[in-house]
Amino acid sequence: MNRTTATVALTAILLGMPGVSLAEIFVIDNDHTSVTFRIRHLFTKVSGRFDEFEGKVDFDPAKPEQTKVEGSIDTKSINTNVENRDKHLRSKDFFDVEQFPKITFVSTKVSDVDTKAQTGKLHGNLTIHGVERPVVLTVQFLGRGKDPWGNDKAGFSATTTINRKDFGLAWNETVETGGLLVGDEVEIEIAAEGNVPAE
Repeated sequence: MNRTTATVALTAILLGMPGVSLAEIFVIDNDHTSVTFRIRHLFTKVSGRFDEFEGKVDFDPAKPEQTKVEGSIDTKSINTNVENRDKHLRSKDFFDVEQFPKITFVSTKVSDVDTKAQTGKLHGNLTIHGVERPVVLTVQFLGRGKDPWGNDKAGFSATTTINRKDFGLAWNETVETGGLLVGDEVEIEIAAEGNVPAE
């Protein structure tokens, strides 16, 4: 048996063994993914989203601790359904989208894996407004399967809370009662569906 034949045979054996799986790279499906946030405004919270983003998840359900994630968001795509507010958020008071067109995230490790609940903590570096900070996201694997058209799909969720001032987004206004117009903490939620690209 030559080396090539042996390699093919070994691969076939491994693929046929129960419990053995290989990592797949899932490319984020923008049509079935949402990137949303919430922040306090006066006495309540305002929600918004980003409409343009991309990313990929290198994931093996048998080895979730080896998961790797990277992604980026176009800051100009921020959308709170109020045009004037969105223009302000794109300005130099906040995201300054001309100078800082992207928000990026690159994972560094996974911890606190719960294989039964399929949850864990995803650590990584988040860059906003040109400032890079470490963050931790609470993540969950939601399942994998084929859609009606035969596409290989997987679902993931992630949540975290950041302080916008840590990233240089410090604009605010004092209101009549002495408080501040905008809160500091931003709640972020990602509901992602990924595709395995066709070969």
